[in-house]
Amino acid sequence: MAISVFDLFKIGIGPSSSHTVGPMRAAALFVQALGQRQQLEQVRRIEVRLYGSLSATGIGHGSDNAVIMGLMGEWPDAIDPSLIGTRIDLLRETSTLLLDGRLPLPFVWSRDMLLLEQNLPFHPNAMTLVAEGEGGELHRDTYYSVGGGFVVDQAQADSGVADLDRSELPYDFSSAVELLELCRRHNLRVAELMLANEKTWRSEDEIRSGLMALWRAMQDCVEQGLKHEGTLPGGLNVRRRAAKLHRSLQELNKPNVIGSTLSAMEWVNLYALAVNEENAAGGRMVTAPTNGAAGIIPAVLHYFMKFSEEVTDANVVDFFLGAAAIGILCKKNASISGAEVGCQGEVGSACAMAAAGLAEILGASPEQLCNAAEIGLEHNLGLTCDPVGGLVQVPCIERNAIAAVKAINAAQMALRGDGQHFISLDRVIRTMRDTGADMHDKYKETSRGGLAVSAVEC
Repeated sequence: MAISVFDLFKIGIGPSSSHTVGPMRAAALFVQALGQRQQLEQVRRIEVRLYGSLSATGIGHGSDNAVIMGLMGEWPDAIDPSLIGTRIDLLRETSTLLLDGRLPLPFVWSRDMLLLEQNLPFHPNAMTLVAEGEGGELHRDTYYSVGGGFVVDQAQADSGVADLDRSELPYDFSSAVELLELCRRHNLRVAELMLANEKTWRSEDEIRSGLMALWRAMQDCVEQGLKHEGTLPGGLNVRRRAAKLHRSLQELNKPNVIGSTLSAMEWVNLYALAVNEENAAGGRMVTAPTNGAAGIIPAVLHYFMKFSEEVTDANVVDFFLGAAAIGILCKKNASISGAEVGCQGEVGSACAMAAAGLAEILGASPEQLCNAAEIGLEHNLGLTCDPVGGLVQVPCIERNAIAAVKAINAAQMALRGDGQHFISLDRVIRTMRDTGADMHDKYKETSRGGLAVSAVEC
C-alpha cells in the first residue's frame, strides 16, 4: 500500500475532511461513474443516504451540502466555497438539482436526502447514492469516507483494496522499525528517504513545487483567518478570535524571538486559531492530515518560518516529507479518522506529524524524529471526538492550538535526547488503534457523549 505525501496533504474546503471533502469526492466519483456507464442522460432521480457518523453530525459538518456539490460535478480542490450557500439555497427554492452541473433533476430535500442512524460494517462514515431512470434503478454504490478526504467504494471495501495505489517504492516501510532500519542501512535522513519514494510518482521539481503550493495554500488560509471577525456559522455563536489576537500581538513592544517561549507560543496559538476558524467557516483548507486537525501542522511550520533566522524553501519541503512519514504510519497501522478512533486519530496524528516535521528541519536524527512523533502521539491517546452541536468548533479550534504547542515541545524534548525512548512509536500507534476500538461510539464523532452533551450545562 503506497501512500504519497500528496495523499495526506490535499487542498479542499472546510469544515471536515471526512464529512465534507470525502462526501463531495464520493458524489463526484458517482457522477463520473454514471458518465463512464453512459447513463447520465437517463437519470431521472437521485437518492442520497447518509449513515452512521455522517448522519449524526453530517448537518453540522455540511455533509449534505457537500454531496449535492459533488453531484453537481464539483470537486473539493476546485470549488469556490463562497458560492456554495447561494447554490444550495437555489436548489432548495426550486427543488431542482443540476446533475453534473447541466442536467436538471427534481430533488426534494426531505424525500431525497435521507439521514439514517444505522452503522454499516466497514466504516461509520458511509453513504449510498442511488440513480434511478424511467425504468427503475440504473446504478447504486456505497462509499466510505475513511478520514483525511480518502474515499473507498463498496467494491474496494469488499476486496480489502483501499483507495490507494500499489506502486513499488524504493524504500517501502510499514513500521517505524522498518523506517529506521532503511535510514540506517542507506545512510538517509527521513526526508531524503521520503523524497526518493515520492519520485515514484513525480519528478523532484514537481514534488518540490507541489509542496510549496501546499505551503502557499496554508499561508493563504492563515491570512484569511486573520482578516475575518464576527461569529462562526452553525448557531453556537462562537466568536472568531484570531484577528483580535493578531492585532494585540502586533502591538507588543518586546520583539518576538524564538527563544522567547511565551511570546512565540502566542503566535503558534494565533496561527492554529486562524486556520481552524477559517475551516469552521467552510473556507479553503489543506487537509493535514484531516480538516479537524488542520491547524496544527501549519501553525508549527509558520512558527519555524517566522522565528528562525535563516529559512529556505528546502525547510518547507523537508518539513512536509518528515511529517508525511509519520502520517503514513498512522494511516497504515491505525486511523486518522475521528469517527473510527476518536480525536486521537486526528489531533493525535497531526501532533505527531508536526513534531516529526519540526524535528527534521531542526536537524534530528531519524531516531530523534520518531521519538518526537511518539511523544506527540502518546500524550493525545484516548482523546475523544465529541464536537458540540456536531460543529468543528468546540473543542476543536482550541484543541488545535494546544496540540501545536505540544508538538513543538515534543520536538524539543526529542532533540535533547538520543532517540531512545521507553515506549516505541510503533507501540503507541498500535495503542491508538486499540484504544479507538475500545472507545464507545458516542465519543467518535457522533456528538452523543462527552462535551457534546455537557455543554448545555455551562
